[in-house]
Amino acid sequence: MTTPFGRALCAMITPFTASGTLDLDGAQLLAAHLVGNGCDGLVLSGTTGESPTTTDAEKSALVAAVREAVGDRAKVLTGIGTPDTRHTTELAREAEKAGADGLLVVSPYYSRPPQDAIEAHFREIADATGLPLMVYDIPARTGSRVEPETILRLAEHPRIVAVKDCSSDFLGAQKVLARTGLAYYAGCDEHNLALYAVGGTGYVSTVANVIPDHLRAVLDAFDAGDTARAARLQQRAIPLVEAIMSAGLPGTVTAKALLNALALPAGPVRAPLRPAPPATTDTLLSLHADLAGP
Repeated sequence: MTTPFGRALCAMITPFTASGTLDLDGAQLLAAHLVGNGCDGLVLSGTTGESPTTTDAEKSALVAAVREAVGDRAKVLTGIGTPDTRHTTELAREAEKAGADGLLVVSPYYSRPPQDAIEAHFREIADATGLPLMVYDIPARTGSRVEPETILRLAEHPRIVAVKDCSSDFLGAQKVLARTGLAYYAGCDEHNLALYAVGGTGYVSTVANVIPDHLRAVLDAFDAGDTARAARLQQRAIPLVEAIMSAGLPGTVTAKALLNALALPAGPVRAPLRPAPPATTDTLLSLHADLAGP
């Protein structure tokens, strides 16, 4: 199995202060907590990290702060995807300067370019730095797929080494796994064990912000040959996964609500997102407590 960035990756939230500014101290505390509880990789400035509402300078500062906090105990990736190839390559170079270990790159959104243009976009970014790159396929947000045939061609590039898969195309993922050495990461927590069982590398998880040790235990049980325990652990997490990811609010909102309730660094979300209502937070806390029980 290829593991260029580890197996258990958290799509980390971006902590803000009460006034809405970037909380670098909080980011360092949260990063250290996540790594200490099972994460061997952190993905910054993704969807969960509210990348649409953070500045280029904030993204670079976040990489540098988290790099300092975790040292070489975990890989640090950062999301640099934009609809503009030129801007994305600029962000790639800044991420390299700030100390990132890798790049998470979403396909260009809104303009919905054809597959040959999507392929050219990824290749130009991969050529811009010496960092390895993870292709992020999330058509529900971008409006277009990175089709399996495109991923097969991209796999020929020496710095395109991984995929974060939010396509829900399980057949397509297996076709690519069978024909390439790409590291395939589940991007939807309900798929973590299923993709791992057919040769996936691990996950990039929003829910890992709040239960990093539990999600890591799923992979550890599978690796130990206790597939029944791995399945039980995966199934036990599903109520909380559903509440965080599929309850009508963005995962950023629900993850931050639960982190704040657990007295871990998170802070508010930035507009246009709005905080979770108290009833939602109460439900999240109850489900989290159930998961922590026997």
